[in-house]
Amino acid sequence: MFKVLKTEGRARRGHFTCAHGEVQTPVFMNVGTQGAIKGAVSAFDLKDIGCQVELSNTYHLHLRPGDQVVKELGGLHKFMRWDGPMLTDSGGFQVFSLSGLRKIKEEGVTFASHLDGRRIFMGPEESMTIQANLGADIAMAFDECVENPAKYDYAKASCERTLRWLDRCIEEHKRQKSLPDAVNPNQMLFGINQGATFPDLRAWHMAETAKRDYCDGFAIGGLAVGEETQVMYDIIDVVEPLMPKDKPRYLMGVGTPSNIIEAVARGVDFFDCVMPARNARHAKLYTWEGAVNIKNEKYKLDDRPVDPTCDCPLCKNFSRAYLRHLFAADEMLAMRLAVLHNLAFYNELMARIRQALDGECFAQFRAEYSEKLSRRI
Repeated sequence: MFKVLKTEGRARRGHFTCAHGEVQTPVFMNVGTQGAIKGAVSAFDLKDIGCQVELSNTYHLHLRPGDQVVKELGGLHKFMRWDGPMLTDSGGFQVFSLSGLRKIKEEGVTFASHLDGRRIFMGPEESMTIQANLGADIAMAFDECVENPAKYDYAKASCERTLRWLDRCIEEHKRQKSLPDAVNPNQMLFGINQGATFPDLRAWHMAETAKRDYCDGFAIGGLAVGEETQVMYDIIDVVEPLMPKDKPRYLMGVGTPSNIIEAVARGVDFFDCVMPARNARHAKLYTWEGAVNIKNEKYKLDDRPVDPTCDCPLCKNFSRAYLRHLFAADEMLAMRLAVLHNLAFYNELMARIRQALDGECFAQFRAEYSEKLSRRI
């Protein structure tokens, strides 16, 4: 399933195999929350810009069109026409992001739908059932993502509950895979580490989670939700030594190009974030010299590509001036081209990271690009 091909320091170059194909790691998963990338980007577009893994949202797809609808239509792969590896989150992040619309108890979480206010209950068993119906290659365990800063006692109780929820997820995941009508009987399950920004809780929870050998991989959750960047790096440093060496490590919801480079250096294999697509929709585009705001007046007569080294559909065909005009005119094409560019950039970033690891020159790559890619032009 997963093999570490080589290492440089703590950075890992790996190969991951699942029911819908192979993945070269480190990898960035492109986020298609509701079965599509926001910005009018389809599964076919993802193939064209080098996406290896697509990620969709359990909570949102449960609300609409409904996970049972997706199952009846053959699963999410068939529904959205994506034939590659896919991961679905558990709904645990919505426990954080919809904190004003939910109530937590031992059995699970009751949400008030952000669409129409109807009451929805989701616990470990419900999350596993929904993800089984969607049929992704990787299902995530149901957890609670605690806000930062958090009170120690609450974070401790949440960790303990998340561990109990993981045991329930494992049992239900086994059951769902054994059903004769399982959409993806080879679906994997990843456990999630929590503990807010408390090193002792993070270490304890990771050590206990790692004991669940049924899990096919392990994620670090609950970061990039308000804490300082260095705190995030410090937590990875605490958790990573306790994560199994022979299974993939996933840093959830992270992040900027610099964040990714620094986390790879700390031993992380999988990433996802809405940032590249969201920033693109607001005219912030990434280049190998730093980020640009294409709405700036200085690009009005600029006939160069956004990034001359990029071969995405935007940079191959259109100028900075044209993209600026599209944003100024509020044309939908502006968002589509910008999102395609940023996702292509992130996928190329991961390819270059892998090339640097293959060539045993990741330290030089990190030294050159970690700071450069964090600046604005």
